[in-house]
Amino acid sequence: MQFVITAYDGEGMLAKRMEVRPLHFEGMEKMKKHLISAGGMLDEEGNLKGSVLIMEFDNREELDAYLSNEIYVKERVWDKNTIERMNVAYALGERYDNNK
Repeated sequence: MQFVITAYDGEGMLAKRMEVRPLHFEGMEKMKKHLISAGGMLDEEGNLKGSVLIMEFDNREELDAYLSNEIYVKERVWDKNTIERMNVAYALGERYDNNK
């Protein structure tokens, strides 16, 4: 099951985001078998204001378990998020295998 997570930073959280960002990347490295794509959303000035992740888990409970340990959640960098199921058709220019 694939999910797109759109997470918005709280007001004034850029400094905190940058402080814990190395831990976020460590977590992403540990989760890379679930990670299809991820990146930061930018505001008009080019500053990070949130994140978009496309991830694959067997079920929503596994996604929720990941999010409960995500440093941006624990440190309250992400203020609000949306989570939608997604059917990835292509990733990095290649047809994505949805029959895993």
